[in-house]
Amino acid sequence: MAKKINPQDMTVEEKLKALYQLQTIYTEIDKIKTLRGELPLEVQDLEDEIAGLQTRVSNFQTDLNTMKSADNEYRRTIDKSQALVEKYTKDLDNVRNNREFDSLNKEIEYQTLEIDLANKRLREGAAKQRICLDEIEKIRAIIADKELMLEEKKSELDDIISETRQKEEELRDQAKKKELMIEPRLLMSYKRIRKNSRNGLGIVYVQRDACGGCFNKIPPQRQLDIKMRKKVIVCEYCGRIMIDPELAGVKIVAPDEKPKKKRTIRRKKTEDEAPKAVD
Repeated sequence: MAKKINPQDMTVEEKLKALYQLQTIYTEIDKIKTLRGELPLEVQDLEDEIAGLQTRVSNFQTDLNTMKSADNEYRRTIDKSQALVEKYTKDLDNVRNNREFDSLNKEIEYQTLEIDLANKRLREGAAKQRICLDEIEKIRAIIADKELMLEEKKSELDDIISETRQKEEELRDQAKKKELMIEPRLLMSYKRIRKNSRNGLGIVYVQRDACGGCFNKIPPQRQLDIKMRKKVIVCEYCGRIMIDPELAGVKIVAPDEKPKKKRTIRRKKTEDEAPKAVD
């Protein structure tokens, strides 16, 4: 049975090496996420947009139901007023004086106005309902198009996820095991740095006398301290943890030297080759 390594007993060199190995695993996971691109966000945006459109349809439907309820009320008013008009018209045959006659005529006139007003409200309601139904139809057509787009995006995303799921799970398992080998405080600091970095790099190696993250020059003495591997050193500009390229297992290729220019030797002209004077 392998002996469990205590992160507290590890040397700085071992800690940095383990941290860089963890960074390598995270970089592979980031590549998989990059492969998915903007698809997860596009899927989420489409789902939110469809939900918003469905809410609009629901609101129009509520307005439509309210207008239909109002129409039923107007129809009841018309029926009631028509019944009263018929009653008052019959009562005209039995009036005993002009006062009763005028009173009944006013009631008939009033109920007739009620009928006209209710009919007007019904016509207005019918026009509003047509507009409402048109809007619902347009929105439902948009929803249908959006749902087709969503299905395509989801299918595309599912294909990518299915292709990369196994590899991503394996990498995440490796990352969890590697995290157990790193001191919790150092791991927490690393994750914070990584989260705040654009490229997701929390630990970088020295490249051409500069930080591999922000590319600012590193003083020679600091480079020497990094090579000594006696303490954890961070870049004073970007805050990333620094590691010696050799410890990271990276071979730095020195830039090619510029080819030396060949000196051009001018041959002295002999007397025979010298131009002759013209008489």
